[in-house]
Amino acid sequence: MSCWSSCPFCSQQVLSVQLERHANNHFEDQDQNEDIAFDFRSPRNITVDNPIQSESDFLTRSEATTSNQNTHSSVSLQDTNLGFISLLKNSLECDAASGKSTSILSGYVDHFQTLEFEDVGWGCGWRNIQMLSSHLLVQRQEAREVLFGGAGFVPDIPLLQTWLETAWEKGFDVAGSNDFDRKIYGKPSWIGTTECAALFRSFGLRARIVDFSSSTRDYGSSVAKRKKPTQVIGPMDKFLNKPAADAGSSNNNRDECMVKGHQLLANWVWSYFSDNMLGKSSCNQVVVTEKAPLYFQHDGHSRTIVGIQLKSLPNGMHQYNLLILDPAHKTQVLKNCLSKKVGWQRFIKRGVHTLKKPDYQLCYMDPGIATGAEMEKLKILDSTRFEF
Repeated sequence: MSCWSSCPFCSQQVLSVQLERHANNHFEDQDQNEDIAFDFRSPRNITVDNPIQSESDFLTRSEATTSNQNTHSSVSLQDTNLGFISLLKNSLECDAASGKSTSILSGYVDHFQTLEFEDVGWGCGWRNIQMLSSHLLVQRQEAREVLFGGAGFVPDIPLLQTWLETAWEKGFDVAGSNDFDRKIYGKPSWIGTTECAALFRSFGLRARIVDFSSSTRDYGSSVAKRKKPTQVIGPMDKFLNKPAADAGSSNNNRDECMVKGHQLLANWVWSYFSDNMLGKSSCNQVVVTEKAPLYFQHDGHSRTIVGIQLKSLPNGMHQYNLLILDPAHKTQVLKNCLSKKVGWQRFIKRGVHTLKKPDYQLCYMDPGIATGAEMEKLKILDSTRFEF
């Protein structure tokens, strides 16, 4: 007797044995080995009525926003059994049955998608801040107490813009704020890792930035945007070795260097999530940690890394796959794919070979809350930079 299933994309009923092939056909015109490219035409102008004038006005708007959170995220889907990380864990466990692999995931994360007529084309940075915030509010009690005035929920984009302006007024990332004339509320402005770090640092969170950059590229056009970051010693430096660059190398050698550089990025992500507790010997396990997800930036787009998978290949080599939530994807589609364990890999798994950009930036969170002199130091943004 034939068994039928519903396609997670078009809801068409197809034979269960043909479901995966049918679902994959929805992507036949897309190159899933490339990072998603966006049309960066000038975003529409946004007019804002009644701009926020005071803290009390801000809190009033915050309370009014609480009832609308489900339109921006998967909050209604996030419970002990149906959270995105739980669904991803289940899918990865099934995926591990086809070969040796170890996957490490962050804790709780909501997915926030860009919305048509609201922030498509410019809002990815804000959505990634929302994803990271959703984790911090649930997983870290000390962060919940200080984030967004203790409101206890993830603000929408206009409120996040207000909080960023407040951070600038307090002296966080003065150089960066000048690029926006210190005003961003109500504007369809693209932001990056530095704005993410400044926002979280203003609450005392230890947001850190790491750069992975090609030594053959002019730094002024890299993801880091405005200024060359100070070389500092970060907690993850011990996991990386910086390869020497050969100025006279051929294009093939530069491509090889690029691949090695992106492999360093994957090594860093693995070390971050594993905290050096798990070796690289794959043993078919999926581990959920309390690590915060990573804000993942490159030229033109940003996403959120929620974990990493290490697969053992038949030739004895290892292959990394970054596990990524993209604001450009629809929350309900992701949920359907993960629930049915069909087609989710095309959305979430990104091998090192798909990293084509010459520059990448990560923002991660060290534990604890800064106070006093340390809080003052956080006002000046710097980063750990690795060239390849």
